[in-house]
Amino acid sequence: MTSFRGPTFTRVAPFPHHRRTLLPPRPFVLPSAVASSPEPPDGEDATSASPEERESSDRSRRKVVKIAWEKLVRWSRSWRSKARTDVLERTRKVVVLGGGSFGTAMAAHVASKKAEMEVHMLVRDPLLCRSINEDHCNRKYFPEHNLPQNVFATTDAESALCKADYCLHAVPVQFSTSFLRSIASFVDPALPFISLSKGLELNTFRMMSQIIPLALQNPRQPFVALSGPSFALELMNKLPTAMVVATKDKKLANATQQLLSSSYLRINTSRNGVLHYGALKNVLAIAAGIVEGMNLGNNSMAALVAQGCSEIRWLATKMGAKPTTITGLSGTGDIMLTCFVNLSRNRTVGVRLGSGEKLDDIMASMNQVAEGVSTAGAVIALAQKYHVKLPVLTAVARIIDCELTPKKAVYELMNLPQVEEV
Repeated sequence: MTSFRGPTFTRVAPFPHHRRTLLPPRPFVLPSAVASSPEPPDGEDATSASPEERESSDRSRRKVVKIAWEKLVRWSRSWRSKARTDVLERTRKVVVLGGGSFGTAMAAHVASKKAEMEVHMLVRDPLLCRSINEDHCNRKYFPEHNLPQNVFATTDAESALCKADYCLHAVPVQFSTSFLRSIASFVDPALPFISLSKGLELNTFRMMSQIIPLALQNPRQPFVALSGPSFALELMNKLPTAMVVATKDKKLANATQQLLSSSYLRINTSRNGVLHYGALKNVLAIAAGIVEGMNLGNNSMAALVAQGCSEIRWLATKMGAKPTTITGLSGTGDIMLTCFVNLSRNRTVGVRLGSGEKLDDIMASMNQVAEGVSTAGAVIALAQKYHVKLPVLTAVARIIDCELTPKKAVYELMNLPQVEEV
């Protein structure tokens, strides 16, 4: 919370070692059409103005808004007119590793951009492979959606990867190392990998940016992380979505942006931090679900998510992420989606835990991976390594380990020392 007193303000952290110094905010200058409007005389309210004066003021306001909007539209059209299409024109084949919901949605999305391009999905299940090739449908996840005709499935890694221009990696984090090692001999050393997976590998605490080059034994394997608030079902329904790609290679970032962006999918670029936030937010989503399952109310939900966002920022910045990244799509955007929307797998796990169900029963009934369950312990181990206190995320890890009940966790969290904020 920021408190203003005159031209300066102070911020203080929940824990002393997170104190930051901020510059005073830049003053906001009203447009001249508004700034020049006369103020009402002392003692008079704006509502005492005559109808003619109110009408004139309203016209001025509308003019300012119209001008601002027209500037945005002109800027957008100018940018679109200069947008390059050479990457899409050159791309002949894209391979998607994994046949889950998000991998399928991205395969359908990329394939719909160019009919002449082949999109090959490498899957394990022969029945799923046959369903995609014969019925053009992933019946397990999207039984009511038809896939584009240029989406193909195979269980043969060599044929899937042969002459591919881009690779979308959609295998869950915990299975990625073994899977990548099994196909490493078929991977071109220059093939760009676009990772759709979020999370931390157990025991090693590695993220996908570390897992892929290590598993492929190629430290120079081109790598891009894709993150942001995105449910597979809404992508399949072509609803407006915005995501971010992150890599230190600006040329590769721009190429990936061109490959994936469309009229309903915005792709921003970044150079830092999206994997950190993408891995940590799943644990917070379980906490949000627990609050919902216990019917603790909106006040509790807001307080918990706010505290959780702070904890994620503390750890992510210690690991090298920029603190400003949390305000973007891969931070706040992804956190809001996964914490507050019922389609979230991790939130669903939390809701059922908060309702009194056992974790083993919950996991046995799910046909998709909730990465936050396996990630929670790794997150706390990292917090210990970097000497960061994470009350909410630690409580989630204890609940998952069956060492703490949700009710007891709430009691302990509410009785933590009351501190100043920054």
